[in-house]
Amino acid sequence: MRAAVVPVYGPPEVVEIRDIDRPEPGPKQVLVRVVAAAVTSGDARIRGARFPDGFGALSRLAFGWRRPRRPVLGGVVSGTVAALGAKVDGFAVGDEVAGMTGTAMGTHAQYVAIPAKKLTHKPPTVSHSDAAGVLFGGSAALHFLRSVDTGANTTVLVNGASGAIGTNAVQIAKHLDATVTAVTSGSNAALVTDLGADDVIDYTSVDLAATKRRFDVVLDTVGNLDPASAARLLTDSGTAVLAAATLAENVIPRRRVKAGVAPERAEDFAHLMSLVADGTLRVVRDDIGLDDIVDAHRRIDSGRKVGNIVVHP
Repeated sequence: MRAAVVPVYGPPEVVEIRDIDRPEPGPKQVLVRVVAAAVTSGDARIRGARFPDGFGALSRLAFGWRRPRRPVLGGVVSGTVAALGAKVDGFAVGDEVAGMTGTAMGTHAQYVAIPAKKLTHKPPTVSHSDAAGVLFGGSAALHFLRSVDTGANTTVLVNGASGAIGTNAVQIAKHLDATVTAVTSGSNAALVTDLGADDVIDYTSVDLAATKRRFDVVLDTVGNLDPASAARLLTDSGTAVLAAATLAENVIPRRRVKAGVAPERAEDFAHLMSLVADGTLRVVRDDIGLDDIVDAHRRIDSGRKVGNIVVHP
């Protein structure tokens, strides 16, 4: 099968398209023929060995010290069931499914073997592109906004509103009846407004740290707010969430600033796709072929990616 392989850590150009062996599913795994997969900021960080402060040694132990232990990246998939492990129930060959593979990765290929518990059935009215495009950013946005009880009469600031997490966070917060202020560049103001943002702060012309405005919820999706600067943006009862935090920010407890990793749960995948199916969520994405994946990594590294990049192996 064809796959995008990362044989060594490095710039986007280290990614190679190769023919490799097709995986075989284990007893509790499903073999999925990949129709669509996401190329994410997480993939780019692993490829370039650019891990958040404090996570360098831990990440290399997890992903490979000198080179990626699992050279086929990609943690999001939408496709069809090609084969089943002997102990798998609830799925059949030919079913359309979507899910996330976690640290096992492997979705930037024509086939991937994935534990059945990490998959959910894809609704027929949701395209494979939209399914793959919503799961990475959508599951994070859903988890973080739930963790701070976002709802009616709350004011929410989404920092990095045009990215994979941000485009979903704006829409999910609006779905929860919050008033949303989006932080993005002026060139993306129309996009986030169309997604539901009530107000836009253009970070290229407004110093966010100097603003006098205060919010009940601050969600930083890009990692340029630290706990102190995030706390200064909060109302007296507000809470900030750092989605791209350092090790210290993850392990040192703070009363008003949270950090952590969003779980990958099949029930959340199903919920997100139901929101796409009923028109609540719009998936902002660009679709590419496998041969264009180096370009996708370049775009992510540039910091100018909008929404999600979806690759079709």
